[in-house]
Amino acid sequence: MMNKKQRMNKFTLSAIGVSVLLVLSACSGDNAAEETVVNEPTETAVVEEAPVIETEEVTAEPEAVSTETTAIQKETVPEVAAEPEVLAADAGAKLYESNCKVCHAAGLLDAPKYGDTAAWTARLTKDKETLYMHSAKGFNKMPAQAVNGVTEAQVKAAVDYILASVS
Repeated sequence: MMNKKQRMNKFTLSAIGVSVLLVLSACSGDNAAEETVVNEPTETAVVEEAPVIETEEVTAEPEAVSTETTAIQKETVPEVAAEPEVLAADAGAKLYESNCKVCHAAGLLDAPKYGDTAAWTARLTKDKETLYMHSAKGFNKMPAQAVNGVTEAQVKAAVDYILASVS
């Protein structure tokens, strides 16, 4: 039979284990309990077809006709450029407060603390793009943050928000 001290130690270890699991689940960005389904309209790109160009058959110079037709077809195909995601000015701060702060405020899992210039300077020795990639896709103990509806642009905004605290 366990004495009172052994029961308290077992209880304390159980409480610590549950706390660690809660912190890790918060850092992973897995908010399945809070997840809501939003029906967003899908965008459909409309591409106009190139106009049909009738050409006369020329037997003397067939290469000139095919070259001319190809040049005309290239000019009539419209280019579709991808539009960058437009974020609110405080998007980085919001993501930091909702996801990043759990680990970066306390330094959990060796996360560099918010505002710790020395810790962030060491990470900036590579470049910002590496920080963006590691934050979005995960690196070492840091879980991927561009998951569950969080875009890479939002993660980049959060990284910029954190870096602004040390610059």
